[in-house]
Amino acid sequence: MISLALHSIQKDFHLSFPTVSWLISSFYLASAVAQPVTGKIGDMIGCKKIFLAGLLLVAVSAFGAPLAPAFFVLLVMRLFQSIGSSAIYPSGVALIRKHIHENQASALAVLSIFASAMTALGPTVGGLLIGIGGWPSIFLVNFPFIAVSLLLGWFMIPKDLAKKGATLKNVTHQLDWAGIFLFATGLVLLLYFLLTLETAVRWWAAISGTVLLALFILYELKSKTPFIDVRFLARHPSLTIVYVQFIVLNLFNYCLFFGLPSFFQDGLHFSVHTSGLMMLFMSGASILVSLASGKWIDAVGTAGPIRIGALTMIAGSVLMALFFVNAPVWLMGIILFILGIGYGIGNVALQAAMLEESPENMVGTSSGLFQTCRYLGSILSSVVLGIVFASQITPAKFLLLGIILIAVSVASFLISIKPKRAGAAA
Repeated sequence: MISLALHSIQKDFHLSFPTVSWLISSFYLASAVAQPVTGKIGDMIGCKKIFLAGLLLVAVSAFGAPLAPAFFVLLVMRLFQSIGSSAIYPSGVALIRKHIHENQASALAVLSIFASAMTALGPTVGGLLIGIGGWPSIFLVNFPFIAVSLLLGWFMIPKDLAKKGATLKNVTHQLDWAGIFLFATGLVLLLYFLLTLETAVRWWAAISGTVLLALFILYELKSKTPFIDVRFLARHPSLTIVYVQFIVLNLFNYCLFFGLPSFFQDGLHFSVHTSGLMMLFMSGASILVSLASGKWIDAVGTAGPIRIGALTMIAGSVLMALFFVNAPVWLMGIILFILGIGYGIGNVALQAAMLEESPENMVGTSSGLFQTCRYLGSILSSVVLGIVFASQITPAKFLLLGIILIAVSVASFLISIKPKRAGAAA
């Protein structure tokens, strides 16, 4: 829903597009840090506790965001929302790994369908809500869903097994606070450099961010309890490739997901409601293809579907660059549908590949890192959009975005034809 609200928030708080895009990048930056942390804590103390705690944080953000008197306060509420929501995915994947031992790709597809359904309905429902109650309504509407989720989580999720040493003191001691600081600070500085390029070139931010991320890698190589286990990634190159391709997939998807609503409203002068309906073509395609993809992947493995998903992304981005700007609405819908199919296949296939490559005792941590890759892709998309749409959103700028997405989708395909994945069919 936030993608439809960006335009309204930008006008209400008198912001530039790069500034309002911090609502995207800060959310995903916080999630990039919180996902592996909550996944690791879930492995240590149990996923049910983490799931319920995350829902409570989301509830705080749903109440506080509509009352925000300034953009900074709204930004803080988005951070609460991101940390709380970060607890849910690692818990869900860990539960699938523990309790479902056959057809796991199909189970992951169901998880993906629910996520895609919220993505699909978000822009459409968001457009209606913003038209009725303004952008604060997209936060308030979360309350009933939070309440239902708390009840279902409390009564339906199996009770966590007692684990030795799972105390607050031990958990706090085992978290890599120095690594977390270096990673988060380095990313913030690089983001600041990239998102302010239109107004000034702040080399100090670029250099500082790069140095901190380099120190982060060196520190993680020596840490006994690393925030991101660089040594583990080096020992599991197939899993590392899955992570890299998931970053690329989400860079592609979120450039569309956040860029299209702004282009529809500012470039084509569509209403908020119409923009939300247009987004339904892409997100709806992801829902339709997800379940079929799960069964397909269970039968043939992950390598083929990943490549076919990347080829579909290439086809959709080429059609978008050539025809989208001047296309009639029905042709726009077809192009968006093709793009949604590509993302839907890739999303389910890469989740299955991640699960295959992950050691059983590290599923929560691995799943959290997988989601971190989703958020890194999202962060990169906000950088791309901030640069491309910095001054104004025009058809010419959208054509430039289309060319960038062709390059991104080609990169996705090239990565997919590297080493053969463990789940691939012979």
